[in-house]
Amino acid sequence: MSNFKVFVKWGKEKLEAECDTSKTPLDFKAVLFSLTGVAPERQKVMMKGQVLKDNEWWKTPLKNGITLMMMGTADELPKEPTEKIKFQEDMTEQELASALSMPVGLSNLGNTCYMNATLQCLRSVPELTEKLKGFSGTMMTAGAVERDQSITAAMRDLFQQMDKSPEAVAPLIMLQILHISFPHFAEKAEQGGGYRQQDANECWTELVRCLQHKLTGISNPNERAAVAQKTFIEQYFGVDFDIKLKNNECEDEDPTNSTESELQLSCFIEKDVKYLHTGLKNKVEEEIEKFSNVLNRNAKYLKQSKISRLPAYLTIQMVRFYYKEKEAVNAKILKDIKFPMELDVYDLCSETLQKKLCPVREKMKAEEDKRVENMKSQPGYKPGDKEEKKENLRQEPFSFDDDPGSNNSGYYRLQAVLTHKGRSSTSGHYVAWVRRSEDDWIMFDDDKVAPIKSEDVLKLSGGGDWHCAYLLLYGPKVLEIDESLNDEGKSESKEGETTNMETS
Repeated sequence: MSNFKVFVKWGKEKLEAECDTSKTPLDFKAVLFSLTGVAPERQKVMMKGQVLKDNEWWKTPLKNGITLMMMGTADELPKEPTEKIKFQEDMTEQELASALSMPVGLSNLGNTCYMNATLQCLRSVPELTEKLKGFSGTMMTAGAVERDQSITAAMRDLFQQMDKSPEAVAPLIMLQILHISFPHFAEKAEQGGGYRQQDANECWTELVRCLQHKLTGISNPNERAAVAQKTFIEQYFGVDFDIKLKNNECEDEDPTNSTESELQLSCFIEKDVKYLHTGLKNKVEEEIEKFSNVLNRNAKYLKQSKISRLPAYLTIQMVRFYYKEKEAVNAKILKDIKFPMELDVYDLCSETLQKKLCPVREKMKAEEDKRVENMKSQPGYKPGDKEEKKENLRQEPFSFDDDPGSNNSGYYRLQAVLTHKGRSSTSGHYVAWVRRSEDDWIMFDDDKVAPIKSEDVLKLSGGGDWHCAYLLLYGPKVLEIDESLNDEGKSESKEGETTNMETS
């Protein structure tokens, strides 16, 4: 038996951990890291005085239930921001006046923050809210609830109510429809009789699937009638992959090619992952085990996954939870994973897609170069100065002409973050953080709404008991053209000046 339970004595604590000797000792140290916060390079794991190496197990076989010793100190965990977030009821009249135009929050109906945070993030997608307005379905069909239609109609009605209400809305009907459609969300807590906390990503997934079945896609004039049209959700949230599988144990077996589609990417938090992009890139090439018809047994395959189609809105789940059998809970990995305000996924794409992305990427670079040169030419310029945001910039489409809802550059801007505070997905608290404009964000803590800045959002990367990013929603980075910096614009300006001088 290669997989069994061991006990690890660490200081005054005695931890229970899964140990799989078919994997490397470094993998076991990664398990200990998730339990203690002690980085693998700082761990000293001992059995009978012998220290465990990173790539070699002890010569003495391990037994189920054996007790090991571990020495090592965890890195200091990040602390909560010292500056407290200010809520509306605590604001001065001047601060309140500037905050009145903010969107409204949603009342917590008893451990329903997972649903509230999910809805606030989805509501940040303007194309989705607009599409919902045109949905004509009702919540009841022939006296019964039809799940997909009822969820879609309930979300439509709730968003419209939030648009009109000056104060927090109680999502009673939305919650009722969610409970009827997915009864496990209505489970009661063992103590107190209230609802149990639920996993926000599971709620997100179920809601988006319902929308996928009911919101029709935007028609593509270049698409052949024989080709099935994508739904709205597939257009704006769907990621397509080119998959190549190669048997690493049999040269005679030909590689196979296939395609897959997903509505979100996953960032697995492994020992070498400190940044979001690293976690995403680890999935481009990975080793998996599957049955081989040639060998007539399970074999190890190299799976290469390249993105062949990018959506306008990219959803990324930070895979922070894993199941602990002893406590029967989804325990949380608190590791600090940095995520950027702007994300470039060009290197995750297939060669074919990369070639398609290049024209818009080159235009973006050329436009940025123009702005930098223009800023440097201004009187009083100093290195490090930021360009003032101009109004009335001409925005270019962010989708390919023949693919509505796609991303034509590979560049994204962070639009919303759904965070979790606590140690288990079925406990703790969920909050939504949504971008309002460039550096201005809004925190939706159920019915509490507060303005924040980008620097506050970047503190949500994890590492302690403060809020950790669980779901990231990236929107398209739009190519903006400053006509005043184009040669044509300059010439028109000069002609205008000459005409005015002649007139005077």
